[in-house]
Amino acid sequence: MQSPSLSIDLDTLAGNIRALHAKLRPDSQIMFVVKSEAYGHGIHAVAERAAQEGIRWFAVAYFEEALEVRKAAPDADILVLGPISPEETPLAIQYRITPTVVDAEHAKALATIALQKEKTLNAHIKIDTGMGRMGTLESEDDSQIKAILNTPGLEITGICSHLATVDLKRPWLQEKQHQRFVNAFTVAEAIAGRRLMRHFCSSRGIQYYPEWDYDAVRPGILLYGYGCNDPRMRVQTKPLLQMKSRLMQVKRVPEGTPVGYYSSYRTTRETQIAVVGAGYADGYLRSLSNRGEALVHGERVPVVGRISMNWITLDLGPDLVCKAGDDVVLIGEQNGNEVWADWLGRRAGTIAYEILTAIHPRIPRQYR
Repeated sequence: MQSPSLSIDLDTLAGNIRALHAKLRPDSQIMFVVKSEAYGHGIHAVAERAAQEGIRWFAVAYFEEALEVRKAAPDADILVLGPISPEETPLAIQYRITPTVVDAEHAKALATIALQKEKTLNAHIKIDTGMGRMGTLESEDDSQIKAILNTPGLEITGICSHLATVDLKRPWLQEKQHQRFVNAFTVAEAIAGRRLMRHFCSSRGIQYYPEWDYDAVRPGILLYGYGCNDPRMRVQTKPLLQMKSRLMQVKRVPEGTPVGYYSSYRTTRETQIAVVGAGYADGYLRSLSNRGEALVHGERVPVVGRISMNWITLDLGPDLVCKAGDDVVLIGEQNGNEVWADWLGRRAGTIAYEILTAIHPRIPRQYR
């Protein structure tokens, strides 16, 4: 096969889960975020293995993702982070999927369907403490929270918020958000007359604020091996996804040879130009043109010329002994050298999240 493929090490995922478990407070659990095809890794395989490792809670963005997780983890609890529609409520009840409600109107719309089915829908309240996206605003006016908690047909079992910022140089930003969350759950629990499941921190918050673990934390990128490049961080994990392809042609060219569309690269010496079976249609970002690097026989070699829909060109230099069919690592490790998604993200002017989730779902994923 000369087109790209993915190799995903589920044993590494298991090790990452254990590493995080070891650092959490005993009364806090992992709510594993597996949205967007588990950040490009494959939602079914990742959720299935995570459940085998003792993960009881999963979080997704959309309702249809929750149904995929339910197939992989029949006994798990699943939270939908985005608002589900009233039409999805019957299936949410049937498959024990927990939505977040974002305001009183949303709560009423879901509860109306639940009452029609003579059922009660479990849900969590989402509080907007500073992200400025979805959720009920925390304020001195508790009318929204009270209305949600008093909605017939709805059983509020948890309360959550999402950090917009974890900036160690400006700690007051996340501390202000945290205080708003404390205010919100204090009000909500007083109205409810019972303790709610509290969860606040995603990956970066987990690393720096262990006192905010609460009942659950919501790691995403951390369990996929990123967001832990500082050795002082609380949890160290390892990447589990590698993207590979093969050299399709290798040819020796003279100095001054143009490469790729609009000749954005010209060789500065006699060298070898190799064509790799991958391109932006596979999710290898075009912004890595003349900026990326790949691994061939363990050597880091530059991506040269513009990345096209299906091909990438590499400058192998004059001396590397290569031939068509040789392996190329676009993301990953080879013979002790590494090119990971966070490094590529910096080169492309983006983040590891985009590098991983941009990988096309049609690319074969090989699990080990």
